[in-house]
Amino acid sequence: MTTVQSADGTTIVYDRSGDGPPLIVVDGALTTRWSGSKTRLAERLATTFSVYVYDRRGRGDSDDTLPYALEREIEDLAAIIAVAGAPVRLYGHSSGACLALEATATLRDKIAGLALYDAPYNDDPAAQPRWQGYLAALTDALANGRRGDAVAAFMTCVGMPPEQIDGVRHSPFWPVAESIAPTLAYDHMGAMKGDGTVPIDRVAGIETPTVVVYGEASPPFMADTAQTLAKTMPSATLRGLDGQTHDVDPAALAPVLVEFFGRD
Repeated sequence: MTTVQSADGTTIVYDRSGDGPPLIVVDGALTTRWSGSKTRLAERLATTFSVYVYDRRGRGDSDDTLPYALEREIEDLAAIIAVAGAPVRLYGHSSGACLALEATATLRDKIAGLALYDAPYNDDPAAQPRWQGYLAALTDALANGRRGDAVAAFMTCVGMPPEQIDGVRHSPFWPVAESIAPTLAYDHMGAMKGDGTVPIDRVAGIETPTVVVYGEASPPFMADTAQTLAKTMPSATLRGLDGQTHDVDPAALAPVLVEFFGRD
């Protein structure tokens, strides 16, 4: 575990493994640097790259400084890039893909390549009422200190049935999720700009070589989003992973990232 100070003084914690060109992993909602399959992904990538996996501000071992602004999260990445040595490769998963996009649009020449998996933008107008209802519920829950309700609102939004949410409330994951619940707003009102649609004008200006990846067994709108991103970004290619869900298997994803980033 190593620390770096962001521009506003916030301490950001990261782990580094491997030896090679620097690659930074950017997480999505309700995750820390050690959650899910991230360790296995880092192990596979570390045979080719120097892999940096970090706790985004307000998560895990990293600190937080209020008020939140998307610009501060981009500064966090810039601080890690300064340690790793630019230019770096960025891989973003889920709403972390949205943050990676925003960072690339800002940091430009410091990013040699960008990989996105299941960026959760959704351009379907029929999805907007549920999304806006979720943001309203999230805002109310966080404003009134009901972190558990904030987590439950997110899980409801992504389609988890009530009985399953009740089960998760009694799992070891729940205290972790409650501890980082405020960062749901960082993802969904910050990195995703609130309305959750593809920021066409923003991504159209990103000329960084990019691979847009989606799981063919993920929710169908994510394939639509991936196609929109790949068509809009000037230097993007599209890859679908057969049989993969939003919780992608590192054994399926790592070869794609090695192949793409290894071209540089």
